[in-house]
Amino acid sequence: MLTAQWLYGMSGCLIAALGLRTALLHACLLHRLIGINLTGAGVFMVLIAVAYRGAGMPPDPVPHALVLTGIVVAVSATALALALARRLTAEQIND
Repeated sequence: MLTAQWLYGMSGCLIAALGLRTALLHACLLHRLIGINLTGAGVFMVLIAVAYRGAGMPPDPVPHALVLTGIVVAVSATALALALARRLTAEQIND
């Protein structure tokens, strides 16, 4: 039987696999960065699916805390990567 937990878990695995494929196969730096972000989003979905304990029970708070922390780190790392990519592109244009 396909439950919401399995649907979230399998969707997260699929999104993570697509993001990993994008990050590994594309040559464009922006495409690779988007692929890495997709992989992270897939991992977050899997962690949310793992947090489910059953009907009538509260979800496990540790995976939720990991996801919130991961979102903050992912946004910061994405901003840093975009700034570095912009500087790298500007240096290549000036040379």
